[in-house]
Amino acid sequence: MLHILLSWLVLTISFWVTAAVLPGFQVKSFSSAIGVAALFGILNWLLGWLIFVVLGIATLGIGFLLAFITRWIVMALLLKLTDSLSSNFKVKSFGTAIIGALLMSGIGTLAEYGLRGFH
Repeated sequence: MLHILLSWLVLTISFWVTAAVLPGFQVKSFSSAIGVAALFGILNWLLGWLIFVVLGIATLGIGFLLAFITRWIVMALLLKLTDSLSSNFKVKSFGTAIIGALLMSGIGTLAEYGLRGFH
């Protein structure tokens, strides 16, 4: 359970920091970022794997070989889906979602590295 809460915290921080540095990527407030992170996490859990598999098959297996790029695109698609489902989060364009996905991945990796000592 602690792992899930820490992952949620890291995702919330990733949303908040990305919104602070990337124009066109907006979260209304930190408390909104908590809800947006929860929505994104649920969408990722429910649909992320399915979108990944569909893209992998649609690219005739190249998507599986270049899994890091496919995951990056899946994350951007999920960011746009989260945008359409939440009034507290806006992403200007798919290009902004691509850059946001990259920033969020980097921020999340750094935050998880920093939190390793706590769990």
